[in-house]
Amino acid sequence: MQNAKRASAARCILHLAFCMTGVAVLAQQPVFHTEANYVRVDVYPTAAGMPVGDLQMADFDLLEDGKVQKIDQFERIVIRPRAATDARRDPNTVAESRAALANSRARVFVLFLDAYHVGGISSRAISKPLVDTLDNLIGEDDLVGVMTPDMSALDVTFARKTTTVKGILDRYWWGERDIALPKDPVEQSYCNCYQPGPPPDTVPCGFLARELIDRRHEKKTLDALEDLVRFLRDQREERKAIITISEGWRLFRPSQALMPDTSKGVPGMPPIGVDPGSGKITTGKNPNNPYAGSQYTCDRDRMNLAQIDDEVEFRQLLDEANRANASFYPVDPRGLAVFDSAINEAVPLDTDASRLRSRIESLRTLALNTDGVAVVNTNDLASGLKRIVTDLSSYYLLGYYSTGKLDGRFHAIKVRVKRPGVDVRARRGFLAPTAEEAANRNATVVTTPAEEAAAADVREIEDAVGTLATFSRDVPMRVQIAAGWKPDQSAGVWAVGEVSATEDWKAGGDADITLATTAGATLATQHAHLDPGVRTFRVGFTAASPLGAGDYALRVTSRNAGGAIPHTDLIRFALPPAPGALGAIYIRRGPSSGNKEVVTADLRYRRSDRIRVEVPGVSPTATARLLDRRGKPLAVPLTTATRNDADGTRWLTAEVALAPLAAADYVIEFTGEAGRAGGAGGKRTLVAFRVVP
Repeated sequence: MQNAKRASAARCILHLAFCMTGVAVLAQQPVFHTEANYVRVDVYPTAAGMPVGDLQMADFDLLEDGKVQKIDQFERIVIRPRAATDARRDPNTVAESRAALANSRARVFVLFLDAYHVGGISSRAISKPLVDTLDNLIGEDDLVGVMTPDMSALDVTFARKTTTVKGILDRYWWGERDIALPKDPVEQSYCNCYQPGPPPDTVPCGFLARELIDRRHEKKTLDALEDLVRFLRDQREERKAIITISEGWRLFRPSQALMPDTSKGVPGMPPIGVDPGSGKITTGKNPNNPYAGSQYTCDRDRMNLAQIDDEVEFRQLLDEANRANASFYPVDPRGLAVFDSAINEAVPLDTDASRLRSRIESLRTLALNTDGVAVVNTNDLASGLKRIVTDLSSYYLLGYYSTGKLDGRFHAIKVRVKRPGVDVRARRGFLAPTAEEAANRNATVVTTPAEEAAAADVREIEDAVGTLATFSRDVPMRVQIAAGWKPDQSAGVWAVGEVSATEDWKAGGDADITLATTAGATLATQHAHLDPGVRTFRVGFTAASPLGAGDYALRVTSRNAGGAIPHTDLIRFALPPAPGALGAIYIRRGPSSGNKEVVTADLRYRRSDRIRVEVPGVSPTATARLLDRRGKPLAVPLTTATRNDADGTRWLTAEVALAPLAAADYVIEFTGEAGRAGGAGGKRTLVAFRVVP
């Protein structure tokens, strides 16, 4: 039977030699199988806090549900990260990213920036130690992603380069815990509904509103972490490390004292009335304050938030993490904290001390119960982060055939080391497939050419929608590139830049844009000036020599009117062979643009907007349709046209009003005449955008 299992090598994952990666394998590499009952376990043995690197297979005992299992494969892996970030190659598509995540010897890290529970000064203080840690931690095959409480786990993009992470940490005071007045409209409505009372209630939002906001923040954070853990569970069996930058949580319990007065009834439907000024039906909102909301909405949220039990949700998070083989490495960026609350909050000292203990203990519990390391209560953040690097840089990978049943249940794993004085942290268990799932996994799948084409279409849609993941967070400048061919067979490249809507750019600024080869040779340059109040620019490039299909780079350096240089971007792209096209020019018209058409590099639109996209092409006509994020055509008509510029560029355009659409991701598909793929090139061109609430 065992020989028969080994004979199924065709179903095994065959890993390439690691001579070109940051992983040093200290033995001949084994083949790790993928049969339904084959389980891989990563093991982290330490002595006196340091990794133990000289153990052999015979030194381990492995038990599943209390029964000894025979270790079939054994390997020690040591990570030696390389300093050259440019040598790392990022996945280019969603499919490549998923394949990279499935590599059992590549480590996966997620940097979770708990903005709601980190102060602005603390977020700045942690930047350099954290960047140094990432430089020392990430190997050439490793993947790292960034997530915040406001993101969906589906929006996390994984890369091998740490450039984006460094940019976020270096440029932003991303922590929001100490912001006195909230930015979120829902939370602003709490401040309006529950005004500050008499002293000592002197905080701008009032104690009651602040309590509701704190509960909402903690709930959103724990929900986001649970969403992340479940997402990672479905991506790979091997260990996932979640480096969580947070000052901890109070873990709110249900509070009867916080409940609204229900003597006049439980909050239900909003009051319906007539606005005396306009004569229109109203639901009780204050027309002079769009953030005020109706009292019923505030009381409804107050009732829901008063009943949350974050202690229970926290325990569920720990269980989910153990089932997903995800380990947390929490870091408190405050260092050695003395007080938890700001002095103007007038919190009694004993209450403040209790809250501080609760926050620190929550981080310790998170690490202890998921086999991670907590960096708390220390001003030496660099040394604490170094412990994380050490902990994650050496481990053993074991494999065994489970003797348990294929019952769809969780099976506990226990790993012991026979050598005295060695502590072991390892995967705590796995969720076994059912017999039916196992049969489906091992079945030979036969597809027709039509099915293969349909699958390829779905992957194309996924890749297009995947480009929207970066729009879950704000950045100083966004750049959108379009590249393609003109009817005379010459190539063109265009770029749209958009700076952030911050005070830094209100007075305008300048941007220098350079088109270059990937080796750094300059092909063309452009300069864009932003007048006060203008946030976007559009430029086109005319190279001295004709461009051919291949890889290029676009470098954008921006300066605000004060002369500062807050942002430099380097974007690599590939010009497809003629007559293919890459990207599009996005145009917005709506209330946010003063009902004028403006180019944009922010692909987030509101339902009150109209979107027009322009794709360079050679076809004399444009045919387009609107798809949902799964590729299903929608019965929403598009207005299509072609436009010819003086330089010979032909633009295929599609326009649609977004009022009928719900908040979601969408794709505009361009095709050529008579159903022939070629409206914008040899293949269809997919242009993705996002509708936000």
